[in-house]
Amino acid sequence: MFHMHRRAMIRLAATAALAITAQLAAPAAVAAAPEPLKIGFIYVGPVGDAGWTFAHDSARKAIEAKYGDKIKTSFVENVAEGPDAERVIRDLVAQGNKLIFATSFGYGDAMEKVARDFPDVYFEHATGYKTSPNLRVYEGRFYEDAYLAGIVAGKTTKTDTLGFVGAFPIPEVMRNLNAYLLGAQSVNPDAKLKVVWVFHTGDVQNSPDGSKRSGFETTPILVDGMLYITTAFNRVIALDPATGRQKWSYDPKIERTLDYGDGFVNRGATAWRDASRSAAQACRTRIFEATQDARLIALDAANGKPCADFGKGGEISLRDVSGYRAGWYHMTSPPAAVDDLVIVGSAINDNHRVDMPAGVVRAFDARSGALRWSWDPIPPNAAHSDAGESAPKWASGAANAWSIMAVDQQRDLVFVPTGSASPDYYGGSRPGDNKWANSVVALHAKTGKLAWGFQLVHHDLWDYDTASPPLLATLLHDGKQVPVVIQGNKTGLLFVLNRDTGEPVFPVEERAVPQSDVPGEAASPTQPFPVAPPPLAPQQLALNEIWGPTPEDRDACQQVIQKLRNEGIYTPPSIQGTLTVPGNLGGMTWSGYAFDPQHGLLFVNTNNLVARVRLIPRDKVRGDNEDGDYGPQTGSSYGMLRQFLQSPSDLPCSAPPWGTLTALDMTAGKIRWQIPLGSMEDFGGPHKGIPAGSINLGGPIATAGGLVFIAGSTDSKIRAFDAETGKTLWTAQLPASGNATPMTYRLGSTGKQYLVIAAGGHPKITEETLSDALIAFALP
Repeated sequence: MFHMHRRAMIRLAATAALAITAQLAAPAAVAAAPEPLKIGFIYVGPVGDAGWTFAHDSARKAIEAKYGDKIKTSFVENVAEGPDAERVIRDLVAQGNKLIFATSFGYGDAMEKVARDFPDVYFEHATGYKTSPNLRVYEGRFYEDAYLAGIVAGKTTKTDTLGFVGAFPIPEVMRNLNAYLLGAQSVNPDAKLKVVWVFHTGDVQNSPDGSKRSGFETTPILVDGMLYITTAFNRVIALDPATGRQKWSYDPKIERTLDYGDGFVNRGATAWRDASRSAAQACRTRIFEATQDARLIALDAANGKPCADFGKGGEISLRDVSGYRAGWYHMTSPPAAVDDLVIVGSAINDNHRVDMPAGVVRAFDARSGALRWSWDPIPPNAAHSDAGESAPKWASGAANAWSIMAVDQQRDLVFVPTGSASPDYYGGSRPGDNKWANSVVALHAKTGKLAWGFQLVHHDLWDYDTASPPLLATLLHDGKQVPVVIQGNKTGLLFVLNRDTGEPVFPVEERAVPQSDVPGEAASPTQPFPVAPPPLAPQQLALNEIWGPTPEDRDACQQVIQKLRNEGIYTPPSIQGTLTVPGNLGGMTWSGYAFDPQHGLLFVNTNNLVARVRLIPRDKVRGDNEDGDYGPQTGSSYGMLRQFLQSPSDLPCSAPPWGTLTALDMTAGKIRWQIPLGSMEDFGGPHKGIPAGSINLGGPIATAGGLVFIAGSTDSKIRAFDAETGKTLWTAQLPASGNATPMTYRLGSTGKQYLVIAAGGHPKITEETLSDALIAFALP
């Protein structure tokens, strides 16, 4: 495919060098020699897009290296073309920049206007054609490169089908596309262009001041010929699925200063059709989104306008829950819709307090927004005692359903995966099993009454949420077709339950587990272990299994781990420090799994990371300054510290692979194949030659054609595997990690099949580049 490459970067650096040399030679510059020349860059995309913006920023770094302290550069990324561009360019002038590079064609009008107002500032405009005494253009004949690239593609193609990636259908992109095709057809008249598209949302945040980073974790939905996505800042956008052209967008203008524990993420929207309305009526099909700042919004799928009859002006508040705290209580997953109800859970920050907000699940009328029912996974806290009374025997919160729910409309059931009760790592104030935290429960959709529940972890002390969405399938078991719910957990254990009763289809045993030595804690004496399938993540890490890319790395890991309590999975947190295997990133995560009913195969991606957890007595919390992730757990006897264990090289202390993709034969309950997923060779720096397998967040999909597609790995690639063998069939590079589940669709108008993935990087993996790209591949 045609893209901007290293030669273009070199030319940009040369252009910049000429402009800088001219500026430094000017009399004004000579007179002010001690002051560096300030140069500003305005970018249309994120720095890590691996293309146009990346090349510009590489050139910026090259001129910094060449001129040293004679210059000082700055940049602003993700600036949309239009009024915002003019504001940013004027800001760069106000900051004292005397040379400004506007790196996109669409900045032309704004730059021309600002250049006219500031004749003593020099401007360089990419791919433009307008000039003035202080405004020049560069890469104005970029189409010539495209023509030459087309000649090469036309000569070398074996299929006569060529690829071209264009971010936006703007004039310079279309000019390059045409030049590319003309070049190819000049040497190969049969050459034809297979166009795929990339859409940039513009919603990226990677602030150096410690503000929350963004992620892009949406899975698009295709409804009535329109593709709908959500962004890191909860904008809802409708796209033409064939071209990626934006049809409409809606911005709920969320509060961005709050402490959302997950960073800025949203995993998608939900569609619901009102059967009582005609196609001509407003809001016949509604798009529902639950926002980070706890609102439920209903939009008309046709035009993005709020549905006026839903709540107040198209939205309702979700903040009226016990213990609500702004930011700590938020939403990241799409609602569930069944009949005339829309159902929401919540995300709640970890480890802050004993009495965190209630993890209530609620159903609302899809037309009016009226509350129809609510269900709380755990008992509510007692009212505050009067002075002099003993402390309450029960105090907790959360146990919330932050992941994605599943619906069986025929059975009138909604399946809810729940997380841990608060606080995560000390349960002295919440004795017992804490049902229905860490469970999968079936609720009657019409009433919210409990049909059945199955707890995957009793009295959780490890943040072992039921993070994966429930998967509904029908399996051949003992010669019968059995409707089941498949439910994984961060433990790496997979449970298969009868969908009607919640009874295990494969046997589950209660086994004795290590007990707590922390005063005030009473860990569960047993935990449930499925007899089949086998664990999909390691359940222990012996000292002789500790890994490092060098002997020094391995020794550093051993020195830390040998001091910890280490008895395998379910070793309780301790004051001395405990090794948790797996750590709180799984095992299985919200990524979930995919099922191929034709072959009876379930595809699951898992992580293999260990973590250290240490409880800190309350009177020592303030003086503890060890590096790690602290949680005060206010209201309990202990604060906590946790950290994933990494060697000095930045790689995990557990032995690779650190991420796998597994195919399970769900008839037999056995592993068909298991392979490392991705690579961490460039994670936090070069680590050439290390074994395969990467931390991964983002789920798989399985196709009827026997393919499994998945991204999610830190090497920023998306891959296709043979469903029956696990053989890699295709790989493509993304501008950032695809920490989302892809989706695929076929358009009836053309017969083409598309594969779409959100590639935005992860807000909490700071080694990853961030992006805002939704990328569509056209499948052959």
